[in-house]
Amino acid sequence: MEENVATAAAHESRELNEVVERLVERFPDVPEERVRSVVAKAHEKFAGNPIRDFVPVFVERSARDELTQSGPGSTV
Repeated sequence: MEENVATAAAHESRELNEVVERLVERFPDVPEERVRSVVAKAHEKFAGNPIRDFVPVFVERSARDELTQSGPGSTV
């Protein structure tokens, strides 16, 4: 069971890195550090949710929406 949890966590981590890569490409004027911060903040919203399958999808949508609304130079 612990191995499955560790494997799932590693898979989710890889997917979140891919989310960052996609958003960096989509928002070239936004520093990568800002994108990573927005993704991390969005990911925190889903902490504790037992079903993790779609967390990266929801994180990407949330982060994309925030980056779209905040603009390239925003630190919000």
